Amino acid sequence: MSLPALHNTGVLYRRILAQFPQDISVAFAYGSGVFKQHGTSQGQMEKNMLDFVFAVDDPVTWHTMNLLQNRKHYSILKLLGPAMISSIQSDYGAAVYYNTLVPVDGRMIKYGVISTESLIDDLLHWKTLYVAGRLHKPVKMLAQNENAKLRAALVSNLKSAVTASILMLPESCSEDDLFLQIAGLSYAGDFRMVIGEDKSKVANIVKDNMQHFKTLYSNILRDCPQLVYKPQQGKLEVDKSPEGQFVQLMALPRTLQQRITKLVDPPGKNRDVEEILLQVAQDPECGAVVQQGISSIVKSSSITQSIKGIATAGLWKTTSYSSRKLMKMWRGSRRKPSVSQMS
Repeated sequence: MSLPALHNTGVLYRRILAQFPQDISVAFAYGSGVFKQHGTSQGQMEKNMLDFVFAVDDPVTWHTMNLLQNRKHYSILKLLGPAMISSIQSDYGAAVYYNTLVPVDGRMIKYGVISTESLIDDLLHWKTLYVAGRLHKPVKMLAQNENAKLRAALVSNLKSAVTASILMLPESCSEDDLFLQIAGLSYAGDFRMVIGEDKSKVANIVKDNMQHFKTLYSNILRDCPQLVYKPQQGKLEVDKSPEGQFVQLMALPRTLQQRITKLVDPPGKNRDVEEILLQVAQDPECGAVVQQGISSIVKSSSITQSIKGIATAGLWKTTSYSSRKLMKMWRGSRRKPSVSQMS
């Protein structure tokens, strides 16, 4: 199956994309400047920063071209040259290099650059869940080449999001419950949800974007043998038998399986993954163990990527960006929308 793409890119996105080197395997826009979130007016949305991710086959060449075209986008790290920038991109944090608070075509934008290879690795194995987690939620696909491996990885990532989420949900649940769980995967364990993010962010993302989530996931839900999907009623029934949960655990991305085995297996025992997951499948706390495994991935990548972000953005931009986040968090705490409003 092909990934359902949201094709309404608009002139603004095409104009922004035209400012960058065109050797991009996939480009997408995401976040509160792109998709309306509950409690945000159209006026506020148009003032929000636009977030982009560009996956590129050859980061050194891409940064070489971008330094020629958009040198001002970079912090003082530009003095190190494209090879070192590419090394910082791939070797630290979540393998993404962000330039933030960049004025383009009358809007403020932030863009992250990741190698196509690193993106595919994250989509398939959830090594950091940093970009893969963003792609669990609706995004605006702006460009995508014919890389069959990348296309398959994009779909695999969505299937993994469903599998991980149903392991943490009860036997009977609603579409709302599932999409809230999916949208929250990449925030589990993220230290920025304590300081710097609106606490009701996940509910706000889902509430006004239900149709986008359905577009993204309906085919996967219909085809998933581990659940019964009733789209007319907006309900799901999940196989919670030990056998069903074992199949689900065995289908999880490799890094998550490794984190789960590390949580469950005492040091020195060295049992194989299949044996440990069979034990977890029979545990009444199976969902909580999966949640802990996801949190451990997100926690480490969110901390290391944020530390890296101070260097790639520069001190002034980091301070400015952080103050914007804190202001959004404060505004969100004043609204205090309830998750129960979802139903």
